[in-house]
Amino acid sequence: MSEVATLGNIFIEPGRVFDDMRRKPRFIFASLIIAVLITAWGFGLYYKVGDDGTRRFIDEQFDKNPQTQSLSKDDRENAINLQMKIMAGVRYAMPVFVLVSLAIGGLMYWAGAKAFGGTGSFLHGLSVWVYSSLPPVVVSMIGSFIVLALKSVDDIDIAASQRGMLHANPSLLVDGKAMPVIATILGTFDLFYIWGWVLAAIGLRITNKLSSGSAWAIVIILGLIGTIFRVIAAVMSGNPN
Repeated sequence: MSEVATLGNIFIEPGRVFDDMRRKPRFIFASLIIAVLITAWGFGLYYKVGDDGTRRFIDEQFDKNPQTQSLSKDDRENAINLQMKIMAGVRYAMPVFVLVSLAIGGLMYWAGAKAFGGTGSFLHGLSVWVYSSLPPVVVSMIGSFIVLALKSVDDIDIAASQRGMLHANPSLLVDGKAMPVIATILGTFDLFYIWGWVLAAIGLRITNKLSSGSAWAIVIILGLIGTIFRVIAAVMSGNPN
């Protein structure tokens, strides 16, 4: 199976794709697609809300931080300008951040598989991480762009939209601004996350010749670790993550 063929087959025949990846790991095209979509989302969200909306968002974040609440008007303006420049730099550097995060994810899957007696290499772990991420990212980003185009600027919550606007989890039932930690925990049970976990468990089992129980143990452990970091971020920022 060619790498181009895997891009479509991962949506409908993931077992066959990962079985072929056990023979020859591949990840380049899928990594580029993920990096392009996530970067495009960052720019799309920025152009939708504009400089004024971004400034208001930063100003709101400063109001939540005790260290910036006492700044003078001039110091606050300078801090906002600096933050605007940082955010602009992050948007342009986003492809690098995405590719680095994919490599780290692949390393964690490889290490986890080795801990459970897996036979795969780092490239197998990277392939599983990338291709288990691809379908959820593609669908959620396409859906998010559609919502972004239809939604009024006044109704956009920038903090909640950093990872997209298509949410399929119980966090919709709570006020994220009032209960950011609870919203973050509930957000873990997102259908897109679960879709990725299922694909990852299939991929780890096939490429590393693991049992289903071992593959799911790796996925669940790393999922819990990720949730802990998101909860910490929610506590520090006051926004659901």
